[in-house]
Amino acid sequence: MKIAGLTPPVAAIDEAGLLGLCQRMIGLQSYTGDEGRLARELQGTMIKLGYDRAWIDAFGNVVGEVRGTLHGPSILFDGHIDTVDVSDGPDWTVPPFGGTVREGRIYGRGASDMKCALAAMIYGAASLTACRDKMAGSVYVSGTVCEETFEGLGLSKVVEAIKPDFVVIGEASALNLKRGQRGRAEIVVTTTGKAAHSSNPEVGKNSVYMMLELVKMIRQLPVSHEEFLGDGILELTDIVSSPYPGASVVPHKCRVTFDRRLLVGETEEAVLAPLRQCVQQLKGIDPQFEADIQIATASQTCHTGEVMGGKRFFPAWVLPEEHPLVAGSLSAVRQTGMDPAVTKYSFCTNGSYSAGIAGIPTIGFGPGAEDGAHVVDESIEIAEVNAAAVGYQAIAAKFLCK
Repeated sequence: MKIAGLTPPVAAIDEAGLLGLCQRMIGLQSYTGDEGRLARELQGTMIKLGYDRAWIDAFGNVVGEVRGTLHGPSILFDGHIDTVDVSDGPDWTVPPFGGTVREGRIYGRGASDMKCALAAMIYGAASLTACRDKMAGSVYVSGTVCEETFEGLGLSKVVEAIKPDFVVIGEASALNLKRGQRGRAEIVVTTTGKAAHSSNPEVGKNSVYMMLELVKMIRQLPVSHEEFLGDGILELTDIVSSPYPGASVVPHKCRVTFDRRLLVGETEEAVLAPLRQCVQQLKGIDPQFEADIQIATASQTCHTGEVMGGKRFFPAWVLPEEHPLVAGSLSAVRQTGMDPAVTKYSFCTNGSYSAGIAGIPTIGFGPGAEDGAHVVDESIEIAEVNAAAVGYQAIAAKFLCK
């Protein structure tokens, strides 16, 4: 996409300041549950840039507001501030937390996912202080916590507090507009057998063999499909027997986790029903066959000490192409000189809450490639980050500036 010579609708973006913020953000390690230093840095940055207020909530999300002088709607730009860890540090050719700039790109953990996008949101919204007298409503920017473990849960606390009319998710989209995504569910399947010494397996019941039969049947299930979002994939992601290690013991428990990609309208009950039917079929063959199938639940301690948790079920969502948020944002971004396509995310985002649960019109727009997250030498093109800031400014101005 050609992005040189963009025309901001309100005021020029401070590109040097934006790059500096990207480097500071990358330099502050912020693994899930340890985002406090970064949240405080962003709160201070927002105040320095002229935000009317900036705060850190009880769960550790950082939120800033630029408020117009006229009454109007509110639009929330969201990016998460947690990252996955660096378990492959020796493979990196640059310091993971160095914010190295090289050949037009900035490198480091979180560069693509998604610290630089959030920095662009912060600077894009800050530029609207130049038109406060013509601005009706508020633009909010949130840096949300714990997205890498619970998509949407951190954002839910922000949405409940500020009740925005529109949401823009800044996950990487290569500067295209995203109007939907598949959701995600983690399904835990447990078979229960009977322990025995492995020299006398016939007096026990091997839970792993039971699981193999069940998995074989589950893999034959038809895959749901939707024209825009694609397939409702069901993929096995781990298998664990108990006891483990099982020296000379027939395992009495076996647990498998499936990753199920969700389509719009799919409920927990609808997703679990085919798997539970497989259990009933096997029970008809072997009355002693025992298996349990549930949506996974988990909890996460935030950097503030608060605990968030719940089921790992994150709904899909799609916004119609003719919706005013999609059409208006597309028009606004095009007026800057960009020409985004209107597509969908292939992965799950915080939009699972804002659109999938709360029903708030939501789009995605962000710099960087979708496959650039969680990789060695993670990086992003600086020109795309600058363009994203112009795009965020344009979207906000479209709906708030008169």
